[in-house]
Amino acid sequence: MTFDVDYAIRILPTLLNATVVTFQATIWGMTFAVVGGLVLAILRMSRFRPVSATAGFYIEFIRSTPLLTQLFFLFYILPLYGLALSAFVTGVLALGLHYSSYTAEVYRAGITGVPRGQWEAATTLNLGPLQTWRLIILPQAIPPVIPALGNYLVSMFKDTPLLATITVLELLGTALTEAGLSFRYLEPITIVGAIFLALSLPSALLVRGLERRFATR
Repeated sequence: MTFDVDYAIRILPTLLNATVVTFQATIWGMTFAVVGGLVLAILRMSRFRPVSATAGFYIEFIRSTPLLTQLFFLFYILPLYGLALSAFVTGVLALGLHYSSYTAEVYRAGITGVPRGQWEAATTLNLGPLQTWRLIILPQAIPPVIPALGNYLVSMFKDTPLLATITVLELLGTALTEAGLSFRYLEPITIVGAIFLALSLPSALLVRGLERRFATR
């Protein structure tokens, strides 16, 4: 089978529109992961043992199970118990929950990297827990872990094709739909690969630049 350029040009606008859905899923999923991961990291470092143990179990459980399994559970099992969400919302929720367990460990590494003296200084200044986290700890803990968070953003972007398994018409899902109609897979799949490559490479280079910048600091 030869590559049909005319057919590829004809389906390209449809695939580019689907790329927007992929972007939306990535941005919303990463927003969830960034916020949720920070909450999980703080809970895991709690001095109250039941809270830290529960957060730790959740993180390890999510990290030890495949994202695809979590997608299927949220999309096919939860509706049986009265919690039915749209395919897109389910996909974003699954991405956010899955990657929040990874970003939590990134945050924890950044927080533990803050010198102990900073905590003691906050206590000496009679700062409350909220002020200590907001004014002292997080401003020092977050900047060094930004490159690692960027790596997970790129990874999440490349994981969005899994959303096609729950009927989300993102980039790969749209390509498979087009291929099913025309019985031509070469052109749609090739375009999908090219789009992911064109978007992932600059993102990876940006993350490397951030790594060098913060490593210098």
